[in-house]
Amino acid sequence: MEEPNRCGWCLSSDLYKKYHDEEWGVPVYDDQKLFEFLILETFQAGLSWITILKKRENFRLAFDDFDYLKVAQYSEDKILELMQDAGIIRNQLKIRAAVSNAVAFMKVQDEFRTFSQYIWKFTGGKPIDNKRQSLKEVAATSPLSDEISKDLKKRGFKFVGSTVIYAHMQATGMVNDHVENCWRKSGQ
Repeated sequence: MEEPNRCGWCLSSDLYKKYHDEEWGVPVYDDQKLFEFLILETFQAGLSWITILKKRENFRLAFDDFDYLKVAQYSEDKILELMQDAGIIRNQLKIRAAVSNAVAFMKVQDEFRTFSQYIWKFTGGKPIDNKRQSLKEVAATSPLSDEISKDLKKRGFKFVGSTVIYAHMQATGMVNDHVENCWRKSGQ
């Protein structure tokens, strides 16, 4: 069977292809899933996404399936335990940021009812279709990711620079950066 046309960034592994085909760019409105992507993106900062994908199940186990209510309550002992967990990225600043980001996440929920309503307000509640002809046209940031990053930082979030936020926007379908000849572009 012939392989479908895909965005070139995902062709190096079956794990990447599966992620591309099933998740990347699919709009996410569920708060727990948005929190999962936000945490994974913050851990990805400075690393390749494939590293995070390979450790994703370990992250789910270590971070209570990304239950932000639980993560927000992590004690110092739990943080120290996570720093010893070889299954995840053992960066103390990122681990501590996950906990403080869970707290900030819930504050946003208090203000906007859901994190989804807050984050999607930046795009008017629907994906932005960037109509990319090639991967060369896909930037690492945008004026909108700059704006969201600035607003999140003002709200107490950490490790949410514009590059991290743009990757989050791509992952959660806030922007559609599938190239025009990709089967996911037409198959969405």
